[in-house]
Amino acid sequence: MTTNGNHHGRESPQNAKTLHTSHSTGWLSAACRIDSPNFDARPRDSAISLLVLHHISLPAGHFEGDAVIRLFTNQLDDSDPELSELAALRVSAHFFIRRDGSLIQFVNVFDRAWHAGVSSWRGRERCNDFSVGVEIEGDCEHPFARGQYETLNRLSADLASLLPIKDTATHAEIAFGRKVDPGPRFDLALLNAARNAQS
Repeated sequence: MTTNGNHHGRESPQNAKTLHTSHSTGWLSAACRIDSPNFDARPRDSAISLLVLHHISLPAGHFEGDAVIRLFTNQLDDSDPELSELAALRVSAHFFIRRDGSLIQFVNVFDRAWHAGVSSWRGRERCNDFSVGVEIEGDCEHPFARGQYETLNRLSADLASLLPIKDTATHAEIAFGRKVDPGPRFDLALLNAARNAQS
């Protein structure tokens, strides 16, 4: 596992107006880099046109720990009764936004992370092929933090300068009836207001 900075991703980009991704490497300079082995190559000539928003907390409803990091790096302890069923999963996302707004990157944006599962968007299936996945630390019960929206907006703007992203969708929208995240406590209006304020 390769890391850049604090293992728990506590290097906050709060003071950055934008986040700055290297166009040559696909890694975000302001993010804490923790390499996940769970990725592969995108199909050739697949334009990366979609940003997918998820929520995650491990164990459910618990924040601030390192279980999400361990999940995405295949290091979950299968002896933990709350996490044992997840230990064999091989999943990842490109980015993880923590409750304090700090940012972790697990997969190069030019590679395919394994976050969407069975999915479709605007008639096109296999959203992993053409999307960037962002996990936001949260659940359906707790409001998301303002700093998370601020980081997400900076990330969205930076990715849009690098990639031909046309749409932002929730996991619930691309996996309708199968997934619910980021859920009812995710304030899309606040996200849009923050975007408008930055423009």
